[in-house]
Amino acid sequence: MKKILFAAVTLLFITSLANAQSVFKGTVYENGTNTRLPDVFIKDINNRQVSITDKNGNFSIRAAVGQTLIFNSPGYNSDTLYLVDLTPKKIMMSTSMISLRAVNITATRTAFNPREEYPEVYEKSKVYVFSPSTWFSGEGKKARRLKRYFQREAEERSIDAAFSPAYVTSLIPLRGNDLENFMTMFRPSYEFLRSNNAESIVAYVNDSYKKFMALPPEKRAPQALKQ
Repeated sequence: MKKILFAAVTLLFITSLANAQSVFKGTVYENGTNTRLPDVFIKDINNRQVSITDKNGNFSIRAAVGQTLIFNSPGYNSDTLYLVDLTPKKIMMSTSMISLRAVNITATRTAFNPREEYPEVYEKSKVYVFSPSTWFSGEGKKARRLKRYFQREAEERSIDAAFSPAYVTSLIPLRGNDLENFMTMFRPSYEFLRSNNAESIVAYVNDSYKKFMALPPEKRAPQALKQ
């Protein structure tokens, strides 16, 4: 019995030690500059761990060698990192050609329910009046940043569903690159969609189409970011 107990304790210690060593840290920068990027969403596609950079671009995430991390931030190209070791890294993210959120006009993104996918984030984000540690802990702060990120992502997916290619092309005759450019340039905000009814949204699309067609051909595309 003692041998079994000793083996169990030893295994628990080794497991705890391994877990303590499997935290990967780094800093995310804008490529070609010294600008650190806050609120970059990081996901380990192997173990479903998630994290987000702080105001100084720093992050930490539980991971292991051989796993793959995805870095996402609006206005930047997604970056993929395959972990060959766990030494701290500088992640350089390149800006997108356009400053607006990229529009996927070929497919509908899957439904997103972060409360079901990441319940631990919502649990850690809670603040209790008689528990000061929940106010100031690093894990709690990170969880609250992730919660805000999930809210923004849910809002963007709501816009995708309401302002879809099928819906837009049912109202105006644009196709191909013109459709993509139009949907990027005149993408409505979540607040606008919430505060307007179906008739108002139809009017918005038609009015935006007139504005789009009134532009010179060379202006009918999102402008590249200024370097």
